[in-house]
Amino acid sequence: MAQVILNKVKAGDLELKEKVVAINRVVKTTKGGRAFSFSALVVVGNEAGVVGHGLGKAKEVQEAITKGIEDAKKNLIKVPVMHGTIPHDQLAKEGAAKVLIKPAAHGTGVIAGGSMRAVLESAGITDVLAKSLGSANPHNVVKATFKALATLREPIQVAKTRTVSLKKVFNG
Repeated sequence: MAQVILNKVKAGDLELKEKVVAINRVVKTTKGGRAFSFSALVVVGNEAGVVGHGLGKAKEVQEAITKGIEDAKKNLIKVPVMHGTIPHDQLAKEGAAKVLIKPAAHGTGVIAGGSMRAVLESAGITDVLAKSLGSANPHNVVKATFKALATLREPIQVAKTRTVSLKKVFNG
């Protein structure tokens, strides 16, 4: 299997926008009754190639979202975006969730399901075809989408690895 090279980024001065992907209410039955808590899956991104995801857990929804945002800022990666789309097709798997993302022509838009859409839009990808195969669990779909975006390579990087010209990478 190909080695995954994460292009980690520090949150620093980035202007990040957050999107809540999923909120889960967890109930624990105790001797004194029911204890409710919440978990929130959050995606943050600057819509210019930097995106991150995080999970926050707390007794209240807003506090869980805040914790999720803080966690997401610690897990930022750089995604190669070329003319609003991705450089090449990519398939990734996390748990039982499989995702397939393909580049699309300008004007296509983001054709993807819920949790994948949040990740792709936060990354600043405007034209892409994406399909979630297998499990629809938002946690695993988000992680699989991240794995797919993290393994994308820029054409310059491919040309250096193969020691061929950039023209040959595009034209074959």
